[in-house]
Amino acid sequence: MLEYFSVKREIFGLDISDFSLKIAQIKKRGEALELVSFGETKMDPGIIKGGEIIDDNKLARTIETAVRQIKGEKIKTKYVIASLPEEKAFLQVIQMPRVAEEDLGAAVIYEAENYIPTPLKDVYLDFQIVKPVQNHLDHYDVLIAALPKQTVDPYVSSLKLAGLEPFALEIESLSIARALIKNEMTTSPILLIDFGATRTSFIIFSGHALRLTFSISVSSNHFTEIIVKAMGISREKAERLKVKHGLTGKTSSQKKRGGKEERKIFEALIPVLVDLTQQIKKHLEYYQTHSGHEHLSPENKKVSKIILCGGGSNLKGLPELLSMELKLPVEIGNPLTNISPGETKLKQLTNKESLGYSTALGLAIRAIKEND
Repeated sequence: MLEYFSVKREIFGLDISDFSLKIAQIKKRGEALELVSFGETKMDPGIIKGGEIIDDNKLARTIETAVRQIKGEKIKTKYVIASLPEEKAFLQVIQMPRVAEEDLGAAVIYEAENYIPTPLKDVYLDFQIVKPVQNHLDHYDVLIAALPKQTVDPYVSSLKLAGLEPFALEIESLSIARALIKNEMTTSPILLIDFGATRTSFIIFSGHALRLTFSISVSSNHFTEIIVKAMGISREKAERLKVKHGLTGKTSSQKKRGGKEERKIFEALIPVLVDLTQQIKKHLEYYQTHSGHEHLSPENKKVSKIILCGGGSNLKGLPELLSMELKLPVEIGNPLTNISPGETKLKQLTNKESLGYSTALGLAIRAIKEND
């Protein structure tokens, strides 16, 4: 949400995480959005840890490599919209009186001090007015976003060391919602769950904006480590078994077929799965008791469904388990929902592959919107 330029220029999206870089570039063909470039480059351990950049020089070199190894059209621009780590961000929707828009910025800064737990001098703060779904309001709903300067500055430094110019920086959850939500609008609240390699992020989206975000340490890598310990096998084999069997060992039909490996994997994962569902229930309950200011019809106040994304969401049996435990419809997301397949020489990402590109695709869509 931190912008540096306002003129039109070609821009690509760059998702920076602890273990990988993902790139996406989209171009507008008439009214359609077409994916023309994408790619993933693995990151050496220790360059980024918990969203904090440890070695900006190594990160810069990895970014240079990622740009060169892109699939599809070559990246010909130096302008980029890059992600910022969700676990370091603060987001909240607040209410503001309807003042002149030129005065709103100062008013938001003054009000934000009551919400942001860090002194404002130590953070970058941005905001956007949330368009109401219905009703003429006597106030603004405003989404405020803040990140510590000590977190953000190394991202800017690394991008510039790689020869890039940051057009904007954006918190991951905003990009994910832009990729997954059709036309960025819902008539009832939806919970997005991003299963990443090092953490899982929960994003509640309602109307035209995010309403609540939170992260927990349960992750795809966490599942793998549990299987390693439970079965006394290598990490590589545990990863293969996790992908092969997932949570299929939970069903009685699997037991009849003698799926010993499946059952052992599922039994090992039971404690973390219980923790995962309890965490979701707790935060859903918090949201339902703190969402009274949203301007939705009474029958549309509750979260209506859950959408999964991130590489970890491909785990077999996960949607069914969550749906059963949470009593809500659960579906695998489509991060290409706002992108047209189009006529292109580039082999498009499959839906399964695209789940890990949700943030990069959301950033690339924003790049197009900046030029509209």
